[in-house]
Amino acid sequence: METAVFKKYENGYYTFLFGNGEEIDFEEVNPRVLHKFNLKHDKSLINETFTLIFVEVFDDDDDDFIIYRIEYLELINSN
Repeated sequence: METAVFKKYENGYYTFLFGNGEEIDFEEVNPRVLHKFNLKHDKSLINETFTLIFVEVFDDDDDDFIIYRIEYLELINSN
């Protein structure tokens, strides 16, 4: 499990900032997660800290192309 801060949703990507300073744009989110957290529209979730589990999905046609998908998301704190 990782800890990260939700920064934004823009153009189909969910951006999270991790403790090491790395930002990752997630293209896919498990539907159960989106049912629990409306990351696309709920502005109150911006800058909130979450624990998350994600996977890297490799494109069968292009090994250099990776999609990041969130499988699990849990809110740690609320501002």
